[in-house]
Amino acid sequence: MLFTDTHTHLYYETDVDKLDELMQRCFDNKVERLFLPNVDVESIAKIDGMVKKYPKNCFAMAGLHPCDVKGNYEEVLDEICQSMVDRDIYAIGEIGIDLYWDKSTLAFQQAAFREQIKWAKDLDLPIVIHCREAFNEIFEILESERDSHLRGILHCFTGNLEQANKAIELGFYLGIGGVVTYKKAGLDEVLKQVPLANLVLETDSPYLAPVPYRGKPNESSYLVHIAQKLSEIYETSIEEIAAVTTANSISIFKI
Repeated sequence: MLFTDTHTHLYYETDVDKLDELMQRCFDNKVERLFLPNVDVESIAKIDGMVKKYPKNCFAMAGLHPCDVKGNYEEVLDEICQSMVDRDIYAIGEIGIDLYWDKSTLAFQQAAFREQIKWAKDLDLPIVIHCREAFNEIFEILESERDSHLRGILHCFTGNLEQANKAIELGFYLGIGGVVTYKKAGLDEVLKQVPLANLVLETDSPYLAPVPYRGKPNESSYLVHIAQKLSEIYETSIEEIAAVTTANSISIFKI
């Protein structure tokens, strides 16, 4: 059994010993593939450190998180773009639009999102999308950018069935995390109408810990609790959940 966490910020842990313990708990729970989304310039070195230490387990993305898109975003994008030279990058992410925290930067966020989609197309890489209170804005751009090269993951999917089908129709997988274990979220009812073939697993560690750790710091080893919930939803074994979602991650990231 092999699990893939397609979205984890485990690199936020700066204590070397604690990070090693986090990774060991991953291995103990068969979580052996971790994809690390970039959020800003400062996170690049942290991600590279994990990739260097765990080259068979950790895989880098490059991108500017929408909450970090400010007036100087063009300069920051240039720096992140230059950082991709001579590095193995498996996705452009996490990128997108977030209107929960700051609506005033929408125009900047839209421009940055389009620029990073262009990177992905030029490099034949998937994109990993952060979308918070911005489905309409995200899908407007995706529709305009739709072509045979556009693909990726809608990270931390918590939407309705219409939004799920729209993402899938555009060629995106749905990233399913700890929210699916929350009783009042309703995501389980949506997924009952979505094929497992369209899903990947993620933790978004250290955020959104699944039950029974809700409210506490999340970690990638907790992916098994998300998989267990999906095994209940799809009435199949946890081994099947691991096999299908890991195969989907290989299809997306090409590794």
